[in-house]
Amino acid sequence: MKVFIKNMVCERCISAVLAIFEKEGIKVRSTRLGEVETESELSENNLHNIEKMLEEIGFEIIKSSSQQLIESIKNLIILKIGRLDTDENFLLSNFLSNALHRDYSSLSKVFSQNENMTLEQYYILQKIEKVKELLFNNDFTLTEIAIHMGYKSVQHLSSQFKNSTGYTPTEFKKLEVNKRKPLDHV
Repeated sequence: MKVFIKNMVCERCISAVLAIFEKEGIKVRSTRLGEVETESELSENNLHNIEKMLEEIGFEIIKSSSQQLIESIKNLIILKIGRLDTDENFLLSNFLSNALHRDYSSLSKVFSQNENMTLEQYYILQKIEKVKELLFNNDFTLTEIAIHMGYKSVQHLSSQFKNSTGYTPTEFKKLEVNKRKPLDHV
């Protein structure tokens, strides 16, 4: 049985969710961001207990198919950005269509109707949050960040960053406060 879970966006999230399933005595076949596959069907009692424990730590089970699709889209985007291997010719439409075996226009429509932003806007916001993280941690130069994040130039990155945050990357780096959003709040 597959259980889709909202806000499960990192490896620590997976660990926390797995601990809940283990506590409930449910054997898990596989996990990935936003999804747990159990070896057997869950009883109503198991499902209720898991749902209650998940809510206590900020997660929730997603029951509607459109919300499950949206969570899958978000998790794919977060994983892609997190790998820091986006080519400058990367096309979000091809990536999502191939990964989910669906027409991009239908994915985009479902996403926009439920999230109050387009897929492209969400993708850009996620990229900007990753850029903030990289700037904050001093992991790479701005040129290296642009390359890893798939920007055609530092100027393109800087322009998109300023439009999104109100700061240039250099100005942001000088701020004393970390103004990042958690990935599940983008």
